Amino acid sequence: MIPARANDWLKWIYKKYPQKKITLHGFRHTHASLLFEAGATIKEVQTRLGHSSSKTTLDIYTHVTQSKKQEVAQKFANYIDL
Repeated sequence: MIPARANDWLKWIYKKYPQKKITLHGFRHTHASLLFEAGATIKEVQTRLGHSSSKTTLDIYTHVTQSKKQEVAQKFANYIDL
């Protein structure tokens, strides 16, 4: 596969369907975040992204989504019986 081909496809899509642009790397971050939100383990995401170390996955690709922020707040509230 030609490395620039994916970027060419993405440029074609954005030209044909104008919208907010997301880079290929942005799609990778989004995919990783959605995997975590869906309950995938760090090891599963690390393998899917092809990282040799889970530290890379944790340091770069883990983002706390708004729903996860609310979920953790509810867990704490349940814990202290609010």
